[in-house]
Amino acid sequence: MIWDFIQNQVLGMKWLNELIGTLLEKAGLGISGKLGGSIHFFIYDVIKITILLCTLIYVISYIQSYFPPERSKKILGRFKGIGANCISALLGTVTPFCSCSSIPLFIGFTSAGLPLGVTFSFLISSPMVDLGSLVLLMSIFGIKVAVIYVVVGLIIAVVGGTLIEKMHMEKYVEDFILKANSADIDSPELSQKDRLLYAKEQVVSTFKKVFPYILVGVAIGAAIHNWIPENWVETVLGSHNPLGVVLATLVGIPMYADIFGTIPVAETLLGKGAQLGTVLSFMMAVTTLSLPSMIMLKKAVKPKLLGMFVTICAVGIIIVGYLFNILQGFII
Repeated sequence: MIWDFIQNQVLGMKWLNELIGTLLEKAGLGISGKLGGSIHFFIYDVIKITILLCTLIYVISYIQSYFPPERSKKILGRFKGIGANCISALLGTVTPFCSCSSIPLFIGFTSAGLPLGVTFSFLISSPMVDLGSLVLLMSIFGIKVAVIYVVVGLIIAVVGGTLIEKMHMEKYVEDFILKANSADIDSPELSQKDRLLYAKEQVVSTFKKVFPYILVGVAIGAAIHNWIPENWVETVLGSHNPLGVVLATLVGIPMYADIFGTIPVAETLLGKGAQLGTVLSFMMAVTTLSLPSMIMLKKAVKPKLLGMFVTICAVGIIIVGYLFNILQGFII
C-alpha cells in the first residue's frame, strides 16, 4: 500500500490529475470530450513532468558533482576488460540527459587514452538509462518495467562496448582525437554550497534545453490520446503486427528528444493498445540514436565505426523490444 501511494500519488501525481480535471469542469470545459480531454492531458503531463524533471535534475546533478570528468577517467582507468565496461555504463547513469551532451564527454574520455569499448559503453548508457529515466518510468509503468528497462539498457551498453573493443576499431576514430593531449588536471574540491549551486545551475540550464521537447512530446501524446482511434494504434504497433518493434525503432532513430519528451508519447501509445516492448524500443531509439547526435558523432569517428555503433544499438533495442513484448503479461 505504501508503494502504491508513492507510485500513484507521489510519482504519478494522480491528485494533480484530479485537481486539473475538477478545475476544467468548473470552467465549463468537459474533459470527456476530445478537446477538453486533450487540454486536460496536456496541462497535467506538462506540470507533472516539469516537477519531476526539476527535482530529478537537482538530485542527479548533486550526485554528478562528485564525478567530474577527471575523476571519472581515473575511476575507469582502474578497471580492465568487461569490468571496465560495466563501470563505464554505470557512470553513464549519472551524466547528461541526452545523447548530444554525452558525446563531448565520450570524446574527452577517448582522447585521454581510455579503451574505445569502455568509452562506447558510456556513450550508449548515458542517454538511455540515466537515473531520471528510472524514476519517470516508475511513475508511468511501475517499478518492474522501470528496473528491467534500466537493466537491459545497461546490458546493451556493456555488450555493445565489448563488441567494439573486441573488433579493434581504434583506427576508425578520427586522428585529431587520438593525437589530442589530455592533461590530468584535478578539479578543485567543491564545498557543499558549491555543489548545491551547481545543481541549481544545472536545473536552469537543462530545463531551458529540455522544456521545448516536453511541450512537443506532451502535445503529440495529447493528440494521440484523444484524436487517433485506438484500432489504428493497435493495427500498427499492437500484437498483430510482428514488425511493430522494428517499425518503432526505425521511426524513433531520426527523431531528437530525451526521456522527458518521449515518455508522454510512450504512455499514450501504450494506453491505445501498443505493445510494451514496441513502445520502449521507440523510446530507446529516440534517446540513443537521434539524428543530431549521429551528426555530432560523425565528426569524431569514421563511417565504419559509426555504422557499427548504430547497428549494435539498433539490434539490441529491437531484441529488447521483442523480449518485453513476450514478457508483457508477466510484468504489467
